[in-house]
Amino acid sequence: MKSHLLSVGRRAASTLTKEAGDISSVFPSLSGKKAEPLPPRYSELKKSLIKGNEEAVTASWHRLLASLKNEIAEIKSKGSDIVPSIEYQDVVSGTVPQSKLDALRHRGTAVIRNVLPRQEALDLKQQAKEYIAANKPKVRAFPADDPAVYELYWTPSQVQARAHPNMLKTQSFLASIWHSSDPTSEISTTYPLTYADRFRIRHPGDAKFALGPHTDGGSVERWEDPEYSRVYRAILEGRWEDYDPFDARHRITARMDLYNGAGACSMFRLFQGWLSMSSTGPGEGTLKVCPLLRHATAYLILRPFFDVSSGRLNLDATFPNSVPGACQEYNPETHPDLDLDTTMVSVPHVEPGDYVAWHCDTIHAVDKEHRGKGDSSVLYIPACAITQSNIEFLKRQRMNALRYSPSPDFPGAGGDGEMGFVGAVNWDQVNDEGKRAMGLGNWKWEVKEGMSEGERKVIDQGNKVLFA
Repeated sequence: MKSHLLSVGRRAASTLTKEAGDISSVFPSLSGKKAEPLPPRYSELKKSLIKGNEEAVTASWHRLLASLKNEIAEIKSKGSDIVPSIEYQDVVSGTVPQSKLDALRHRGTAVIRNVLPRQEALDLKQQAKEYIAANKPKVRAFPADDPAVYELYWTPSQVQARAHPNMLKTQSFLASIWHSSDPTSEISTTYPLTYADRFRIRHPGDAKFALGPHTDGGSVERWEDPEYSRVYRAILEGRWEDYDPFDARHRITARMDLYNGAGACSMFRLFQGWLSMSSTGPGEGTLKVCPLLRHATAYLILRPFFDVSSGRLNLDATFPNSVPGACQEYNPETHPDLDLDTTMVSVPHVEPGDYVAWHCDTIHAVDKEHRGKGDSSVLYIPACAITQSNIEFLKRQRMNALRYSPSPDFPGAGGDGEMGFVGAVNWDQVNDEGKRAMGLGNWKWEVKEGMSEGERKVIDQGNKVLFA
């Protein structure tokens, strides 16, 4: 096994595939990057996307605004309690109440309690701190003067958490919420894949790691990439009520990163998520979400087509707060009808070992200031499905992993990263299921009875590419 891992690692690219930097590279609001006017072709794009449906789209826009008011009123009355909490034990036993499942689908977010034992999660944080201390001169982080988010991807803590059987079961549960309206779609939600992301240890008083409301997965790509725009076809045809956020059919081959943006995600993540390593409540440097999945997505997609003052179609080249090569950001000026001051609610209080998940299109943010007394610490771990593009990404990611280079999507990918760091992870000590989720080892995914044609095909392909 060890010789195989080393041989794969030696084949890794030796040149940078992403520029060096930190998390601020992804957010124009953090980096100070000014949005340049988009070229005229974006006006033509808007016209082509709703051609023949102008009246239907206009009518749907006004229905959406009316429905939003009712949803916003409910969020205002419930606050953080609107985010459902699910017990991990119910996930394992298959007894999650239907009401919780319905709430997860409606809100697009949930807290899954007790995924890891409390002390185990605290131990992961302590190990991460020791790793940082042992390699401090080489560690990149943001902000530089009081780090909160670390440009580290292969610490033993991260690798152990991603490979933990409870985490993998949780990811499989979340993946099961998804489906495809086309049985030939080449996607499998049966087996989880690992996507290597950063981690956060945010200290009390911090006000610099203030990520505002945003959605990952690109910005203008949602309209510009033909397949990506088909995800939102119902919305663009004036039928936003029919939009299914959990239909993976057109997301599978959508191109979410057309501009090689620093930190742009090229792997299809069903849910983003993090594992808590601290006891953290609202206002204590934690996550904020907009629990309006269908409504907020419809608003995002339709907003560029309308003048918010008059309610009339606007087919110029403007896409509010959409900057090529960055994530999609929001603010009260560009997206006023979302009433972000009301709808961006903190997730409920979490304890070490709890896991928070949010749909890949969910608007999310971070508390502007950490007003708590203890650190707010999480390991970012999303839930991913097996698709052709994810298989190819996993192949690239494992090569980076074996030479301790940043994950392919992130600043500095292809560079030295954590090569030579004290306390580096020993890949031979990772459990078999964790290795398989990374495309390592030789344990193939099993084709099971009842799987669709597309699922069987993509599993076979994954086994050939990764485990042959």
